[in-house]
Parts: sequence; structure tokens; C-alpha cells
Amino acid sequence: MEPIPLPPGLPFVLTWNQLSFLILAGIATLFAIGVVVMKNPVRSAMCLVVNFLILAIVYFTLNSQLLGITQVMVYAGAIMVLFLFVMMLLNLRAKTVLSEKIDPRMFVAVPLGLALLAGICYQVFWPLREFVMPKAHDSYGSPQAIGITLFTDYAYPFEVTSVLLLVGVVGSVLLAKRKV
Repeated sequence: MEPIPLPPGLPFVLTWNQLSFLILAGIATLFAIGVVVMKNPVRSAMCLVVNFLILAIVYFTLNSQLLGITQVMVYAGAIMVLFLFVMMLLNLRAKTVLSEKIDPRMFVAVPLGLALLAGICYQVFWPLREFVMPKAHDSYGSPQAIGITLFTDYAYPFEVTSVLLLVGVVGSVLLAKRKV
């Protein structure tokens, strides 16, 4: 890819892929903060849906179409329908007043947390200025490559996961049947 012309004096040069990733990561970060900050649980779940969709777009930009489609179908579709169903089942509209007093320790914790965040960002982003993206295979992220890896190297964890999901489904059916 052609590097983006940036003002002179910057220690690194961005490509279009890196710039698009940074923009998508920023948007995903904002919606992830929205998941935690929103007081309405349905709005929080909608922020999570947008976050899942942005992650799917990141997969598509990495030429991993199967993971992007799976992200949309499984997480943004099925898992979020399950979350919303549980929210409706629990009747979260009940009036619950959450009041917190201002804690004086917060005035020490917030600057320390921001300093820790700055240190982590420095440790993560400073080495990235010399990072060169390796060339991926043409079949990377394709359904064939994922299927071969999943059913050869990860066959045992795949089967254990399927058994755990089956136990969860049977348990939820038994719990639902007991209440009726």
C-alpha cells in the first residue's frame, strides 16, 4: 500500500490499512465505553452490537471473510438476541435507584489510572513504529484454511466446546420446563 503523506518530523509513516484500523479501533473503543457507561441496559446492548459490527469490519479489512461473517451472524445476531431476551425476562425496567457518594479516593485513583494508561500505551505503541506487517498467505482467513486448522490442530477443543454448549442448552431447557 502507498504510505500516507504525513507532516515531516513524525517518527513513523502510516499506510491506509493502518489508518483505517486506527479509525475503526477508535470507534470501537467509544462504543465499548458506551457499553459500560450507559444506564439503560438496552442502549448498552445496542452499543455492544455496534462494537461487534465494527469488529466484523476489521475482520473484513484483514481479508478474513469467514470470521467477519461469523462475527455478524453469531455475536451480533444470536448472542445479542439472547442478551435482549434475558433483559426482557428479568424486567430491568424496575425502578432501582443507584446513588453513589463521591469518594475522596477517586481523586487519587483517576490520575493514577490515567498515568498507568499512558504507560501502557507507551509500552504498546512505541515498539510499533518499527513493526513491518508480514505477508499473509492468499488463503488466510478463508473457510478452507479455517476448517483445516479447526478440525486438525483444534479438534479436541472444538469437541469440548460443543459438549459444553450442549450441556448448557439441556440445562436451560430443564430450568425453563421446571418453572412452567
